[in-house]
Amino acid sequence: MSFNDNVPLDPSQVQDRRGMGRGTKIGGGIGGGIVLLLALLFGVNPQLLEGLGGTVQDPSAQSQGTAPACRTGADADQRLDCRIVGTVNSLNAFWPAYLAGYNRQYPQPETVIFRDATETGCGAATSAVGPFYCPADTTAYFDPGFFQELVDRFGSSGGPLAQEYVVAHEFGHHVQNVLGYLDRAQQDPQGPESGAVRVELQADCYAGLWAHHATQPDPASGQPFLDPLTEQDLKDALSAASAVGDDRIQEAATGRVTPEAWTHGSSEQRQRWFYTGYSTGDINQCDTFSAATL
Repeated sequence: MSFNDNVPLDPSQVQDRRGMGRGTKIGGGIGGGIVLLLALLFGVNPQLLEGLGGTVQDPSAQSQGTAPACRTGADADQRLDCRIVGTVNSLNAFWPAYLAGYNRQYPQPETVIFRDATETGCGAATSAVGPFYCPADTTAYFDPGFFQELVDRFGSSGGPLAQEYVVAHEFGHHVQNVLGYLDRAQQDPQGPESGAVRVELQADCYAGLWAHHATQPDPASGQPFLDPLTEQDLKDALSAASAVGDDRIQEAATGRVTPEAWTHGSSEQRQRWFYTGYSTGDINQCDTFSAATL
C-alpha cells in the first residue's frame, strides 16, 4: 500500500529514541530472542515485560526527537521510519472519528521508535520482544529492525502493508484499552480459546478495519493518507498475519504445535480476523469474545 505522495505527515506524533548506542541484549542471544518472541510478539502483557531488559538506557538520557525528514507521503514510501510515522498519522486520523460514531473518545496514544532497548511504563524492554503496546503508559513501541526479522526469520512478505499491519495491530490494542477489552488477556492468558487469543485476534480485526478505511480523505488535510489497496497489498498483510501465528512460530522453534500454550492464535485465524475487519469495515464484526468459533 503506497502513501499519497502529497499528504502531509506529522512527525511530532512519533518520538525517536534511536540516538544512543546499542542496548543490552537479553536471554543470551538468538535463543532467548525466540523465546521472548513466542511470548511477546505483538503482545500486551506488561507483567511479562517487567525485568526483561537487563541494563537499558533511561529514555531521559536517550536522544529524543521526531523521525527526521518525514514530511510527506513520498517520504513514507521511501523510508521505513517515515512509513511508521505515516501509518501512525493515518491511525490517529481514523480512530477518533470512527469511535465518535459510537460515542467513545479516542485519547491519542504515544508512539516510540527505538533501537535495541528502551525503558517503558511496563518496565525495561529490548528489541527481542518485538513491537508491543504498553497500557501503563499508553504507548506503542517499535524497533524498525523488527520488520526485517519478520521477513528473514518468520517468512513474511516485506511489502508496505505487511509493515503497516504491524503498526495498526498495536494501535488496535490501544483501542481495546479504551473500550475495556484489553484486560481480558490477563484474566485468561493462554490456550486456543483463551482471552489472550481473543484479544490478539480482535486487534488483528481492528487492523483490517483501519485498512478498509485508510484510503478515505483525512479530515484535516482533505487528502487520503494511502492510495487504494491492490491485490498484492492485501497479500502482503495476510502474509504478515500468517507469519506470526502461534502454530507457525511454535513449529519453527520447537518442531511441534502446542495449542494449549497459544497466546495469539493460529496463522489461519490471524489472517481470517484481519480480513473480517478489512472486508466489512465494521467494528461490530470484530467481537471475538462473542464468537462461537475463532
